[in-house]
Amino acid sequence: MHPDLQKLLEAERINEAVAERLDKVAPGSFLLHKSWGAGKVVSWDLATKKVTIDFEQSSGQVMDLQFAMQKTEALADDDFRARKVEELESLREMSKADPVALVVLLLESHGGSMTVDALEGEISGAVVEAKAFKKWWEATKRALRENKRVVVPARRTEALTLRSGDLTPAQALVADFEAARDLKGMSKALDAIASDVALFKDDVDSLKGLLIVIDETAKKGTRIHLGPALELLSLRDSLIGSVDELEHADESLRLANVLLAEEARLSEEIGALPSARQRAIYEVFPEAFGDRWVEMLTTIFDSVGSRGVSEIAKLMHEKGEMKALEKHLVSATARRSLGPDALVWVARERKGMASEVFGPDVGASILALLETDHLADGPRTTTRLQAQLGDDKTLLADIVNSMGATEARNFGRRLMECPTFNELDRKSLMARVIKARPETGELVSGETKKRVEALVVSWESLERKQTEFDDLIRNRIPQNTKDISIARSYGDLRENFEYKSAKDMQKMLMNRKGELEKEIDLARGTDFKGADASAANIGTIVTVKNAAGDKVVHTLLGAWDSDPEKGIVSYLSEAGASLLAKVVGDEIEIRDHDSDKMVVWTIESIAPFNP
Repeated sequence: MHPDLQKLLEAERINEAVAERLDKVAPGSFLLHKSWGAGKVVSWDLATKKVTIDFEQSSGQVMDLQFAMQKTEALADDDFRARKVEELESLREMSKADPVALVVLLLESHGGSMTVDALEGEISGAVVEAKAFKKWWEATKRALRENKRVVVPARRTEALTLRSGDLTPAQALVADFEAARDLKGMSKALDAIASDVALFKDDVDSLKGLLIVIDETAKKGTRIHLGPALELLSLRDSLIGSVDELEHADESLRLANVLLAEEARLSEEIGALPSARQRAIYEVFPEAFGDRWVEMLTTIFDSVGSRGVSEIAKLMHEKGEMKALEKHLVSATARRSLGPDALVWVARERKGMASEVFGPDVGASILALLETDHLADGPRTTTRLQAQLGDDKTLLADIVNSMGATEARNFGRRLMECPTFNELDRKSLMARVIKARPETGELVSGETKKRVEALVVSWESLERKQTEFDDLIRNRIPQNTKDISIARSYGDLRENFEYKSAKDMQKMLMNRKGELEKEIDLARGTDFKGADASAANIGTIVTVKNAAGDKVVHTLLGAWDSDPEKGIVSYLSEAGASLLAKVVGDEIEIRDHDSDKMVVWTIESIAPFNP
């Protein structure tokens, strides 16, 4: 206890409880203020009830004694923040000689956990030069991961955590696995174990215990969390393959058996996994499906995402099964049923693995998918495909150069009419087409003579567009701006995935904003009441019949009303354009989407949609 307080106690002017409280702000003690940071009490005057403190942000600060007791927090002498006030040079030396010990000391002073941003606030500028902090932190992270004393998260926004006790690196990895609360966490911890499996050379029994836990957890998780369960089982198999002393128990859950039992759900579950895990899982398909493994891979090819598409193609190429994949892709492009991720892969590999697939149908499939996605309600699924068409400077030239003159003109015309692109992008894309095929230039010169026509739309579809536009302006764009700001704070924009992703999203959102502004400006809402049914017009129900006697009813509505399942077609669609202005008895051709062939129909009747 401070001598001044001891004298007051002996004189019975204060009691023991008051003395203990005052001793926390006595000269020589360390305090923490919310605004001024850590500081050391340099003097006090008990008669006037004043105390003088040298804070980091405010040296020589005089405070009322009672106020100081209320607004500050006492720090132990060995607290990092106290040492930063008293032993700054010592900490600077520690940052160079033993950065792991420095981080451990800091975490111990903050209850064992803190974010990287908070750590940077404590160290950068004072202990480590601000301009050198980034480089220092990258080296320190590597040392921390090797040391295992601290759990270093993959994302900057997650907290660094101090492991309890004096664990060996191997024990620390096992502790992380045991502390995992879900399948994803267990997979992350198991991946770290597999990466440092040499640490378990003398402790294989620890790994054997983990296999039992993995098996029990995966059995419980396959029904609800199939994807994470597959990832965990795949990592387990990789671990067993790297350690001679490990093997599957007779009753353990096998990855091949799970794949076979859950084949109907595989595409939606596997697609979300990392590339390396997807590849490892696809390699088990021959064991799981026997002679059907090639068929299974081609079946899920279109729906496993961009990473899955690439990994399946590589595997089939290595196994000598590319002919089967090529056959599937040629058939799917002819039917216009190939998904956006598969089309992106074909475009990127057109001079490589997909050279036998790439041709006129690929170009037609790309435009058809972009148009369908644009007219459909709901989230966009073709953003990457549209970006590929714009960013790949030679893709359009390669597409039209694979076509005959008439096909190239038709492709150019369809590109000019595609509602997906804004005016500037459309002109830029057409310039590439014209450069490769000059005969398509007449399309542009003819287009400039056309006046912009209004879009006839239903009130319901106009309201949906306006709702999407409002959400874009009020929520999605402001949130994206915040995301960019947060991502920028992570540093190193060249290798900052979050920043690049947020900027890509910004580009997509701004493009979409421009599209919606233009579309809403051109839109003219209607309820289709009183449509002229003397011919097929917007707002009419048209019944057609083919030579076999089959009948189909088409409801011809607004630009954004297309719903094939209900027989509703947009007047801007290929089928809608074929129907417009035709009368009863006229023959028309409409494309069959299953076979992609044109089928002849005769108009049997025309009636108003809303009499």
